[in-house]
Amino acid sequence: MRIGIISDTHDRLPFIEKAIKELNERDVELVLHAGDYCAPFVASRFKPLRAKMIGVFGNNDAERELLRRNFNEIGIEIRGRFADIRAGDLRIALLHGEEQELLRSLMDAGSFDVIVYGHTHRAEVKRRNGVLVVNPGEACGYLSGKATIALLDTHSMKVEIIQI
Repeated sequence: MRIGIISDTHDRLPFIEKAIKELNERDVELVLHAGDYCAPFVASRFKPLRAKMIGVFGNNDAERELLRRNFNEIGIEIRGRFADIRAGDLRIALLHGEEQELLRSLMDAGSFDVIVYGHTHRAEVKRRNGVLVVNPGEACGYLSGKATIALLDTHSMKVEIIQI
């Protein structure tokens, strides 16, 4: 299975469209969004996405109930601050990542095969205590100047950081 990973879109509509195009071209089956969509109007830009998407809220997400409703109307599920996701045999933790103590605790607990987070705006792939930890960086490109997403192949457990 190919899983697309995205975070920190921050209302940057042209980059959301680029990310969706890239994810569709790569035939991902599932997309995980680690939060910071920002305003509820961005939900409509995700409508062309062909894969199922599950997301969580980030610290900059405003009007959360409207954001959740707008995504729900196009078939995308926003679960709250945390999601425990099953993808085949993998158990994936999805969170924004601004709570560093929680993030470290999840990494140390070893309860998940993969942890996906955002918030730092820096792409990172590492293993900690046997857990694959993925931050796709920022899809918006505001802080780093590089707009990135990630692609996880669940068979090889390899992650590719993709500049959009």
